[in-house]
Amino acid sequence: WSSMAIAGEGFDVVALGARGGIQDGNLSAYLVSPHGDPRAVTCDVGTLVNGLRVADEKGAFDGIEVPQGSTYTRVGHMLVENVKGYLVSHAHLDHIAGLIAASPDDGKKPIYALPSVNSDIEQTYFNWDAWPNFGDRGEEPQLKKYTYRDLAPGEKTELSDTAMSVTAYPLSHGGVESTAFLIESGDDALLCFGDTGPDEVEKVTRIADVWAAVADRVRQKHLRAVIVEVSYTNAQPDKLLFGHLTPSWLLKSLKALEEKAGQGSLKDLPVIISHIKYSLKKGAPPQEEILKELEAGNDIGVSFIIPEQGMKWRL
Repeated sequence: WSSMAIAGEGFDVVALGARGGIQDGNLSAYLVSPHGDPRAVTCDVGTLVNGLRVADEKGAFDGIEVPQGSTYTRVGHMLVENVKGYLVSHAHLDHIAGLIAASPDDGKKPIYALPSVNSDIEQTYFNWDAWPNFGDRGEEPQLKKYTYRDLAPGEKTELSDTAMSVTAYPLSHGGVESTAFLIESGDDALLCFGDTGPDEVEKVTRIADVWAAVADRVRQKHLRAVIVEVSYTNAQPDKLLFGHLTPSWLLKSLKALEEKAGQGSLKDLPVIISHIKYSLKKGAPPQEEILKELEAGNDIGVSFIIPEQGMKWRL
């Protein structure tokens, strides 16, 4: 496969789950692979099989051929053979439910996360109480389907059986440790944020630290896209953010990145807005209001994308 991942060709990204909170079956999960290379990982796994199914129905996997003689459907083949591992930003259910639900029929692969997150997964879910232990640590018997791979902050780790590497940066999500993942293939980079509150509200410098780490790549146009959460509209007061962002907080943060990387450096950068909370209330869906608020303050010229489940982009 390595010949298929051509450096400089960017990434194929599929939204397996586009929302944050309450609509089960469409929760945070993005499938990422180098363009033209089917060997992928997911950024978070709130949704998995349903996301693969919806994406397949929308034509996202039309180029994937199931080998002759395989007993799998294309969705089964994608899950077991093409998804080579999971990057989990934090262990909240809306970021890991898809992995847990699919685990009995999944193939063997790694779970990449910060040590605190892997520890939460092992103790909270794969403990023979909530669910059988499909991991390689914790309660006996260990079924060892998943290998926990602890990521050291700021240290590049090769993603096994893919043409990509990942570097993890800790985030603060209402006091819970979350993660931003910098995925690289050749000179190409993609930045995927888990849930995060604004540094000013969380009283940390986590997002600023991520920007410092990627500013050079932005300057050199090697950062192909950012996937980042905006959970609420600007109407949400800071004291009720619960470790999430609003359009005004994201814009303020992106402007801080532009200051580090140079004026005009973010122009046309694709920014996929993840984790918009699904609403049960009447009126315009929150994604419409959030996009309006983002565009109103977008004087840095980034290209905001509101994802829908099953969408595929070449970034």
